[in-house]
Amino acid sequence: MEPMYYIGLDVHKRKISYCVKDSSGQLHSEGSLPATRFDLDRWMKKLPQPWSAAMEATMFTGWIYDHLKPHAAALKVAHPLMLRAIAAAKKKNDRIDANKICDCLRCDFLPECYMASTAIRERRRTLRYCNLLVRQMVQMKIKISTLLMEAGVSYNKQRLHKAGYFRELLATNPHIDEGLRLLLRQCREMVVRLAKTESALIRSLRNEGLLAERVERLMSIPAIGPITALTWALEIGEVQRFSSIKKAVSYCGLCGAQQSSADHVQRTPLSKQRNKHLQTTLIEAAKMAPRNSPELAMIYDKEKQKGNANRATLAVARKLVAYLMAVDRGQRNFQVVEKNCIAA
Repeated sequence: MEPMYYIGLDVHKRKISYCVKDSSGQLHSEGSLPATRFDLDRWMKKLPQPWSAAMEATMFTGWIYDHLKPHAAALKVAHPLMLRAIAAAKKKNDRIDANKICDCLRCDFLPECYMASTAIRERRRTLRYCNLLVRQMVQMKIKISTLLMEAGVSYNKQRLHKAGYFRELLATNPHIDEGLRLLLRQCREMVVRLAKTESALIRSLRNEGLLAERVERLMSIPAIGPITALTWALEIGEVQRFSSIKKAVSYCGLCGAQQSSADHVQRTPLSKQRNKHLQTTLIEAAKMAPRNSPELAMIYDKEKQKGNANRATLAVARKLVAYLMAVDRGQRNFQVVEKNCIAA
């Protein structure tokens, strides 16, 4: 067998630091190169073969991973928080970081994190952009209300953002001057434009061959709409990577961090180590779920009787994760199992 060479990469926006070692830990080469595809190609031609590499997960990791993947014997991405815990040191710079990543890879101590396929990551980027559009749209709606309140204009809160009522308000209210009318129209046009763009992007994602069948199955679950189904499919990636529902619940940020010593167990807030996009979407879905499912309504009422509505919402969100895992793993539509059938 040919000896394997191990490479640690510390990636940044403009520069990539690297460290190349053999299996015995002997330094082969180290240095830095510009973070461009051209320079990476020129650098790879000089590398000894075969080689495997590792890098820390950052916002720049995706394109570098895709570019190096076809040429590497193995390519891994390290979890940033776990890597810092393993490779903590008093002295820190890019060269030392690349060296430590290389040693972690060589000694099989690298805390590897999941890297979704290129197709999933591209569509995930589109969905997160849709979430940005929604946030901007909400900001514009709040700004419309703020402008009206600043001018002392009375309005119907429930109907304000309906096209007919908004036009009538601008045309008939004497307290709206020409300057304010111009600002309100611009805000309204932006809300309409953002809504149309967001709807078109969501529609294109739902019709993708890669996602269409999977999303339709997930939407068979009560209280799961297209946004929640798309968020689950794109943020989770391969559902088989979770060996249990508890691990999926933890990834979604629906449980607290564990702090226990001897017989003392302390309840902690929700962990910050989570997928924030999934957490937000599932909690929003859990708030509406009891209206659409008697089973989820029972779970909510049971927890609510203990005196905490937020804890009841989290219980519903965790149940939704269990439903999503079952449908996604089984690749079949959601079905409610009757209790009578279980008893029989």
